[in-house]
Amino acid sequence: MSNAQPSHIEIFDTTLRDGGQTEGISYSVDDKLRIARKLDELGVAFIEGGWPGSNPKDALFFEQARKEKWTHAKIVAFGATRRAKFKPEEDPSVRALVDAGTEVCCIFGKSSVLQVEEVLRTTLEENLRMIEETVAYLRSQGKRVIYDGEHFFDGFDRNPDYALKCLGAAHKGGAETLVLCDTNGGHLPWEVAATVQAVQKHFGPGVRVGIHLHDDTGCGVASSVAAIHAGAVHVQGTINGYGERCGNANLCVVIPNIELKLKLRALPAGHLARLHEVAAFVAEVANLAPANQMAYVGYSAFAHKAGVHVSAMQRHPDAYQHIDPKLVGNEMRVVVSELSGRSNIVEKATELGLTGLDDKLGAKVVELIKAKEHEGFSYEAAEASVALLVRRLTTGYQPLFTLLDYRGMVSRHGDRQAAEATIKLTVQGREVHMVAEGNGPVNAFDTALRKALHPFFPQVDQIQLADYKVRILNSNSGTGAITRVLIDWHDGSERRWSTVGAGTNILDATWLALADGYEYALTEAAAHKKEVSA
Repeated sequence: MSNAQPSHIEIFDTTLRDGGQTEGISYSVDDKLRIARKLDELGVAFIEGGWPGSNPKDALFFEQARKEKWTHAKIVAFGATRRAKFKPEEDPSVRALVDAGTEVCCIFGKSSVLQVEEVLRTTLEENLRMIEETVAYLRSQGKRVIYDGEHFFDGFDRNPDYALKCLGAAHKGGAETLVLCDTNGGHLPWEVAATVQAVQKHFGPGVRVGIHLHDDTGCGVASSVAAIHAGAVHVQGTINGYGERCGNANLCVVIPNIELKLKLRALPAGHLARLHEVAAFVAEVANLAPANQMAYVGYSAFAHKAGVHVSAMQRHPDAYQHIDPKLVGNEMRVVVSELSGRSNIVEKATELGLTGLDDKLGAKVVELIKAKEHEGFSYEAAEASVALLVRRLTTGYQPLFTLLDYRGMVSRHGDRQAAEATIKLTVQGREVHMVAEGNGPVNAFDTALRKALHPFFPQVDQIQLADYKVRILNSNSGTGAITRVLIDWHDGSERRWSTVGAGTNILDATWLALADGYEYALTEAAAHKKEVSA
């Protein structure tokens, strides 16, 4: 590590700009403001809001952002150097940076001879003037300027002298940080580290060097960490690694590596524990499924499935974890499957609040899970079904309701489709017969079950299906294949649970998952009420 390495690394978040270039993401202005507030709470140093000269949406974002109070972060307007043969004050896109009203601007300029001559189609000397004059103009307007050397690594490979001159022009103009960009994402960690060191040697200790990497080799995080280890003091990236093509360096992994592995400060003290929440929040606003296996913040990052692992974890929490999950706001989970041993079941039961599970009962549960998974069930993502499976094997457990029979009917008359379900249950010793229509047989089935339970358990009104997933397991059996149904639930609060069913009949599989979902929620509600009363 460089002797000049400070104790604090600046985090420059570009989720709203570079991250917005992800295929499938289209932020509204309100989305961008919500994410920016969350990033400010996290404590990043800079939030790049967008390119005000490129589209009305980004211009409106900056207008709205000026009305907000930001606690930790500086909002940054992004743009390019002036166009060839223009004065900065005459270039509309440069003027838009000034009009954005931010204290900080980030501009990019070309660092590669190839890019200057073939893409910009101007002279090497004019490109240097474009960089210096644009930075100097923004500084004259009272702006702090961060300079992104676009295509720097490719340019440095081909012509290091010219690439360094481009950075020199930005430094001469007054840029506070010179950011080396691997725009095409093609370099490996040791190449990035060597280039960072070469730049530092060229400019000396008085110049701040930053890093901006794309993930086209899958090395965006590793190369960012290598750059910081080599002396970079500023790192750019996005939450969840969002970005064009393969994405940008993932700040959800870069930040904890800085704090927990390099032992440097990246966020205000105590804020690292907010990272898991921020990653999930941004994924939700972006309308993308979170990456469960993402390092540090993924749902599965600290999930333990193999029985040997769980047994060892019961003896020492560091046996199969490199950090305490709570440091990043995550948690350790035990996954139950056909690979489970008794230690998994005991640990999972404790995690679910079930006590008194001895080795004998644990062995029974293990054997039952293995048999069920052979039939097509999967309990890894269905913790509520696991809890009920354990409870049903305990002495004295009485189900809240029992299915006697059901019948489903679907019909089509011209363009009109109809679905109807009839179910018969016993609830609290009484037989209940209910009929309901729906937009399909599954919806009709759920509606009939809900109506049957409501007189006994009015709280079913709060129970909602969040997601209904169907998977065909043995597709080579055609329409006779086994179907697995996984249902995610919520009750309007933060409480979430999931249940599973499987079988060759999709309605049977659905019934099992539906029944588990309602029974689990109602049982948990009754147990909570009893605790409160006590």
